[in-house]
Order: sequence, then C-alpha cells, then structure tokens
Amino acid sequence: MTHEIAVIPGDGIGQEVVPAAVDVLEALEIDFEFVEADAGDAVKEETGEALPQETYDLAASADATLFGAAGETGADVILPLRETVQSFVNVRPAKAYPGIDAVRPETDLVFLRENTEGVYAGHEDRLTQGVSTLTRVVTESASRDLAEFACDYVSETDEHDGFSIVHKANVMRETDGLFRDTVESVADEEGVETNEELMDAFATRVCLDPEQFDVVVCPNLAGDVLSDLAAGLVGGLGLLPSANVGSDRALFEPVHGTAPDIAGQGIANPAATIISAAMLLEYLGYDQASETVHEAVEATLKEGPRTPDLGGDASTDDVEKGVISEL
Repeated sequence: MTHEIAVIPGDGIGQEVVPAAVDVLEALEIDFEFVEADAGDAVKEETGEALPQETYDLAASADATLFGAAGETGADVILPLRETVQSFVNVRPAKAYPGIDAVRPETDLVFLRENTEGVYAGHEDRLTQGVSTLTRVVTESASRDLAEFACDYVSETDEHDGFSIVHKANVMRETDGLFRDTVESVADEEGVETNEELMDAFATRVCLDPEQFDVVVCPNLAGDVLSDLAAGLVGGLGLLPSANVGSDRALFEPVHGTAPDIAGQGIANPAATIISAAMLLEYLGYDQASETVHEAVEATLKEGPRTPDLGGDASTDDVEKGVISEL
C-alpha cells in the first residue's frame, strides 16, 4: 500500500531539515509518495497567502504530513494545518540522549498537550486603545478526547504506570477545573492512575528532579511552555520532535521553529525533524522502521557528527549522512 506524505518545509531552517528527514525516510525504501507544498512567509510574500488552499487540501487528504516551520506567519500556518488534520493532541517527547551535554541527562518525558482550545482558540479583542481581552475556552469534549488518548497511550506498553495532570485549577477554577475533573474522570473509568501538579510547581520540580515525571497531560498553553522548558533540560529545541494527532491523520513537526539566525548556513540540527519522521513511521504502522530510525539518530547523537548547537562543527548534511549510514 502506498502512503501519501505531504511535505511542507516552510521557512528558515525548515527548508534544510525537512529534506534531510525525507532523505532518511527514502533510505528505508518504504512505498511512500512524497508530495511537496508551500506555506509560510515566503509564499505569502509571493502569493498573498501564507497557507495556499492547495497546501491545506493536500494536508487534509494525505495519510500524514511532515512540516518544518513558519516565521512571522506561524499562527496563520500551523493552526489551520493542525485543524485540517483534526488534531486534538500534540505529542511532545523530551528525552536526553547519550553523548549530549544535557542539564538533566536523566530526563525522559512525554507531554500530551491539548491542541484545539485554551488561550489559543483565537478569541481576542481590543476593547479600547488601552484595553485588550482574551477569552479562554475549555470544553469537556476536547478534554475527554485528550484524556482518552492519554489512557490509551500509557496502556499500550508496560513502560508507563499512569500520567500526571498538570494544571492551574487553583486559580482558573472553571476552565482548568473542568479540564482536570474531566481528565480525572476518564482515567478513573479506564482504571489508569493519575496524580496532579500545579503547573508552576511542576516547572520547578521537573528541573530539580525530572525522573519523578513520565507522561504529562496538560492544557494547550501549559504544554507549549513546559515542553520548551524541558527542551532546556535535554540539550535544546533541536532535539524535540512532535506529532499533531487527529482521528484519521496526523501532522509531524520539530518544535524548534525557523531559527532565522542560522537559516541558510547549512548547520541546522535535523535530529528533531528526523525523530518526528520516526514518529510518522510509527503512526502509519511501521513500528520496526520507526525503532530503526530512533536507534540511528541516537547512535549519531552519541558518536557524532554533531551540529554546532550540540557542541560540534558538522553540517546538516553531515548529520543526515551519519543517520543514513547508521541505518
């Protein structure tokens, strides 16, 4: 069976790391059809649209999408792309790899972030010149979807005992209160163990002792901020992949953004994008191939070559070749 993969490099280093990940996937000789499309600042400057309709339609029909990054038009690109795959959860692993100078080398976390609402629902208003408002949206249905995914996620293997619910319900009683209560209720129905953490306390505790956490379930903004904090524990954003998972399709992207300071220099770290591609493989049912890519990336990170962000002097192409050699 041929799987159609939408490939959207976007802006900045997306133009460098996404092709590297595609080369790795092609080296596996799996029956994929890669279809490339444009999105981001450059295409907006050329056409007036940051996300052309044909790109949106491609992501809506492809079996999976591999996306790089978008610059100033980021919200105009990634939010609709997540919507078009009906993504209700953002899966963000944060793992320290052997050989990397990590602040906390024992870190091995997975953030399951609600992906459709919260403060990112887009309900902002400017009431007067000096007054702006933002409406936070939390629904039982979206919280339940995330909770059910989390229960399935921790039950699929023997690696996880349960998950932590990270929230701020002591202050945002109605919104985070609904989120917490719904997630707890679903976990009780499924017989999955949970514990609670206030997000500010979690931010301190995960830095001091990340091993006390495993799978973290949290609202949209909290997941965005806390997973980036975890990136600082493991060696930087160049190591964080992510998956935006919906009911029928999914979109995979590195967390790092466009990195305009190094874009075009050929030194961007492709590891996060290649690991995102490994997550894509697992999503499509190629579990052994996914594990092989993970192992190849881990071996390359351990032995080198490494890009400057990890203390090396290798190019993006050097790392890509290293991973393919390990394959």
